[in-house]
Amino acid sequence: MKLSREAMTPCLARLLEISLNNANIPKDSKIATVFHIYKGGFRSALSNYRPISLTSVACKQLEHVIAGYLRQVWDKNDWFYEG
Repeated sequence: MKLSREAMTPCLARLLEISLNNANIPKDSKIATVFHIYKGGFRSALSNYRPISLTSVACKQLEHVIAGYLRQVWDKNDWFYEG
């Protein structure tokens, strides 16, 4: 069963509320798997690799919810500067 972002938002908002009230972030939100992606050039040079962090799906969705909320607040108050 696939849930849309809109269906997940109340659950994620509740998770965020609990985390903020308890000053505690879930352990899964702190863990990421890091992969190094080759960009080009000499393979032996570390600067030719870009790190990619894979976090939990719930963490990514929560980031989208927070970013969307911040965009709405910034747009409403004309705080967002596009230069």
